[in-house]
Amino acid sequence: MKNLLVFIAMFLSIGAYAQFADPNAKIEDPVRWSYRSEKINDTEFDLVITATIDKGWHVYSQFIKDGGPIPTSFKFVPSSSYKLKGTVSELPKAVSAFDKNFDMQIAWHKDKVDFRQRIFLNVPSTTVSGILEFMVCNDQKCLPPAEVEFKIPVSGAVPGAANVSGLSDSARKNPGDTIKPGVVSGKNNSSPKSQALTAPDTGGSLWGIFLAGFIGGLAAFFMPCIYPMIPLTVSFFTKKSGSRAKGIQSAFIYGISIILVYVALGLLITLIFGASALNEAASSATFNLLFFAALIVFGVSFLGAFEITLPSSLVNKMDEKSNQNGFVGLFFMAFTLALVSFSCTGPIIGTLLVDAVSKGSYLGPAIGMLGFSSALAIPFTLFAIFPSWLKEMPKSGGWLNTVKVSLGFLEIALAFKFLSNVDLAYHWNIFNRDIFLIIWIVVFGAWGLYLLGKIRLSHDAETDFLSLPRLFFAMFILGFTFYMIPGLWGAPLKPLSAWLPPQTTQDFDLYSTKTASTADAETAGKKYSGLFHAPHGLDAFYDYEQGLAYAKSVNKPILIDFTGWSCVNCRKMEASVWPDKEVLKRLKEDYVLISLYVDDKTELAENEKYTSSFSGKNIKTIGQKWSDFQASTFGTNSQPYYVIAGHDGKPLVTPQAFNLDINNYINFLNSGTTAFSRND
Repeated sequence: MKNLLVFIAMFLSIGAYAQFADPNAKIEDPVRWSYRSEKINDTEFDLVITATIDKGWHVYSQFIKDGGPIPTSFKFVPSSSYKLKGTVSELPKAVSAFDKNFDMQIAWHKDKVDFRQRIFLNVPSTTVSGILEFMVCNDQKCLPPAEVEFKIPVSGAVPGAANVSGLSDSARKNPGDTIKPGVVSGKNNSSPKSQALTAPDTGGSLWGIFLAGFIGGLAAFFMPCIYPMIPLTVSFFTKKSGSRAKGIQSAFIYGISIILVYVALGLLITLIFGASALNEAASSATFNLLFFAALIVFGVSFLGAFEITLPSSLVNKMDEKSNQNGFVGLFFMAFTLALVSFSCTGPIIGTLLVDAVSKGSYLGPAIGMLGFSSALAIPFTLFAIFPSWLKEMPKSGGWLNTVKVSLGFLEIALAFKFLSNVDLAYHWNIFNRDIFLIIWIVVFGAWGLYLLGKIRLSHDAETDFLSLPRLFFAMFILGFTFYMIPGLWGAPLKPLSAWLPPQTTQDFDLYSTKTASTADAETAGKKYSGLFHAPHGLDAFYDYEQGLAYAKSVNKPILIDFTGWSCVNCRKMEASVWPDKEVLKRLKEDYVLISLYVDDKTELAENEKYTSSFSGKNIKTIGQKWSDFQASTFGTNSQPYYVIAGHDGKPLVTPQAFNLDINNYINFLNSGTTAFSRND
């Protein structure tokens, strides 16, 4: 009924306009259409249909609900000389506002709008014909829907075509390279800008890996397989060495040997996998699923289901060699410690190696093992130097098993981060933020109840009371559990943002201010908008070419956000820096945000796949495309990585990586707008 009334009203308004209009009056024509083609490469073009609209009038979007005005639409005459790719997009985004003519909220365009249709040419040149239909209104009236025929010549040598993709002429020589925006063909980019942009220092991530390893080593130190061995080992040094000086020397050699054993393991992992495999591990479905399974096995082992041990023959052989004198004997003594304690340290080592490999750092496994072994070696060495400290050590007991079980709960919780990485990269849409939080709430809740003694496992000794440390830990874990519960309704949970799936995957969100109609209007016509969603209501593009074209139309610089589904630091930046009101204001008002996911596994269309002239790899997915773009253009493959660029695609200021200093990010954004204004 509503639709019928709307069309009756439209019919009457059109009839009244025709009946009472002055026949001698000038015909109103508030919209002027122009047409051009923009060359992307030798076979790929954008047809650009531009509407220039008089002030006070508006043309309706293609994406409006039934029951309203006639939406803008395009019909292209079929031809064997070209093939349409995708649908017509519209830039800038349509404005969603209340239309008095139709008494409803409708998306429209005012002033100027570009409608773009990508095509592939099957011949050297052709003319694309078609018909567009549109309707134009102002606040008082609407003009009748009109149809306009158009013809757009398309040729390999289009005069004056804008270089939307930012590709150099040399890059167009290889059609495969044209999919790669902004990249100069060849392995040597001789551009001064490109030479100035080198990979950022990875020292921060390596220090993080070292610290994680060190904490893991401290945790291993308090495991039932290692802690009780300290008095025995110290006693061996003090008695066998004969003198205090020699005992201290033996302790140092023993500590260094522990470090050598574990660092050698880290180097072995690197040599087995190789640098390329380590770099691909973070977003590889196979790696992440294996990591998930491994951590679950390690966690269940710590809970007491079974023990992971090495063959006894290997342990006995190393123990025999440890009886030798001098450095060799001490080295094999350290090796024996590593083998004997494997049932306790194995899961921790496995977790650390999984984490180091997933970060893609070539030296990551070795650095992680350096941190782990240092934390183990230092106590053994110090207690050998100061044996009187042994009197202050807590006695072995059931609390050691509590530490072991607690690490089991922690590993099970962390395992789901790797499963989440796969789910996000492949868009399975199964393991969203809500499900992730439910699992963590259950795991940490069970951990808290275990510490309170409400849950007992098979290896637990009976306790008549709770120690204060155990009680405090239980309170902390349960408090953390309750803290996560509001996240089920969309609470941001900023401290956990790096570990949780993005807020945009939340099914039930009471905290988001963006309505469905607003989201539809913002994503209409945007490439990949069904796959990616920007946080904090930001209106982002997910395709470099489209975002750059829009930036030109609104005369703003672009902010390229190289990000990834499995990028922990990306989530930290989005949760800690971007929500700041000054940062968010600049992102929304001063820039066109282009978020490029370098680990997304969505396959490209066949005609978009290519062989990279930079790396020689076959580029088959969206993530590979943007990763290749980042590495070849900006000389780095780390994320997050932020590039402020002008309409030529060249950086205006030095790009920035992970930095949680809000003032630094504001200065970065301010310097970009200043540089853009100066170059404009």
